[in-house]
Amino acid sequence: MSETPAPATRSTRLTHLLVLFAAAAVVAAIGAAALLVTVVKHKQEAKNPFFRVVEITDDIDDPAVWGKNFPLQFDLYRKTVDMVRTRFGGSEAVQRTPSQADPRSLVSTSRLEDDPRLKTIWAGYAFAVDFREERGHAYMLDDQTFTERQQVVQQPGTCMNCHASIYTTYKKLGQGDLVKGFEAVNAMSYQEARTHVEHPVACIDCHDPATMQLRITRPAFMEGMKALKASQGVADYDVNRDATRQEMRAFVCGQCHVEYYFKGKEKRLVYPWSKGLKVENIQAYYDEVGHKDWAHKESGAPALKAQHPEFEMWNQGVHARAGVACADCHMPYTRVGAFKISDHHVRSPLLNINKACQTCHNVPEAELKGRAEEIQARTFGLRNQAMDAVVELIGDLKTARAAGMPEAALVAAQKAQREAQFRLDFVEAENSTGFHAPGEAARILAESMNLARQGQIALRDAGYRPSPAAVAVKTAALAR
Repeated sequence: MSETPAPATRSTRLTHLLVLFAAAAVVAAIGAAALLVTVVKHKQEAKNPFFRVVEITDDIDDPAVWGKNFPLQFDLYRKTVDMVRTRFGGSEAVQRTPSQADPRSLVSTSRLEDDPRLKTIWAGYAFAVDFREERGHAYMLDDQTFTERQQVVQQPGTCMNCHASIYTTYKKLGQGDLVKGFEAVNAMSYQEARTHVEHPVACIDCHDPATMQLRITRPAFMEGMKALKASQGVADYDVNRDATRQEMRAFVCGQCHVEYYFKGKEKRLVYPWSKGLKVENIQAYYDEVGHKDWAHKESGAPALKAQHPEFEMWNQGVHARAGVACADCHMPYTRVGAFKISDHHVRSPLLNINKACQTCHNVPEAELKGRAEEIQARTFGLRNQAMDAVVELIGDLKTARAAGMPEAALVAAQKAQREAQFRLDFVEAENSTGFHAPGEAARILAESMNLARQGQIALRDAGYRPSPAAVAVKTAALAR
């Protein structure tokens, strides 16, 4: 028979249990407090993601100075010197011997050597002399400064709008008025404008130094968006006032990655969007104002040279319709310790699939890469067919002119070349090889082929007959 514990013993055990419970409560409270402190600390870090080492003003364009406050972003920005090729874009480094005229020891591969048909497409235009694969943002100013195109044509200072950190220059030359400074640079020669800039596009061109908010600093984009919105029934659109933050994450890229032309003797930079962003809208604008980039050397056609219409093409694609901005894919968010920042190593998403694509697409990396490259391969195949069609039309026009065919009889074919070539170049110059808008790219290239063939038919209707030798060469090519 067990003995009943003494009251004193039961009291001691109860005291021990209370002490243990109290100790556990204290430990839990300390843990909760530590967790709360960590959460608050990280929230504060998110609110203040940098240490103000230097004072940044609206007059500092040197990215290295900004980098003292934003070392993580600056380190990534400096990686744009990388030269890595994807299947359909980018460039491997090509060694060259520096000279006094061109101090570069590395350049990108020549597109003209890769595809000599481009020389025919651009005959009589500076791009037929020198056109290379695009490199990262770090090279945008030097590659524009030292291209051989500078030796064959007097390029205007307007080119600095996209190839340099130009915001502070606009302000200085305009005495605080951005538009007046923009107009002053447009009127300069390239060489004169080059003396006013030092850096490629940098932090101040996209960020307000006081708040770090995204902003538009290029008057041409402000005016282009205002014209576009007016065509859609939106009056007095101000992109810095009216755009959403997510729109800004595409617009800051669209300041430069666009189609454009130099208007009038003052070479004012204009984004031709008053009729819309599609290729036929832009061509209709050029037709209305009577613009041509040059008279084609071999055919005499009033030719157009598309520039780099990534913004226009992206607007026709599924990602734009889904609200996905340029930065979501080309500058995806990345974590560095407690910080979540945009990756300023701007590059092809195919070189960063995990962060650029798999954030939205729960699909293996190899499959995503395969999908993208399949779209690009199809686009590239259509591009080659359109290239052949346009080159053949140019060849027929060249032969007809040499045979003395009256210029009046060539007009319809020259017009077809202008329209076919602009469509081909719109896809050729757009750096996604169709990925930004696969259906739109295919439509444009199909129209290019059709227009080129219509041009050849117009020549035959006017009495042109290709030589039997030319027909034989063509027949043999088709048989291969």
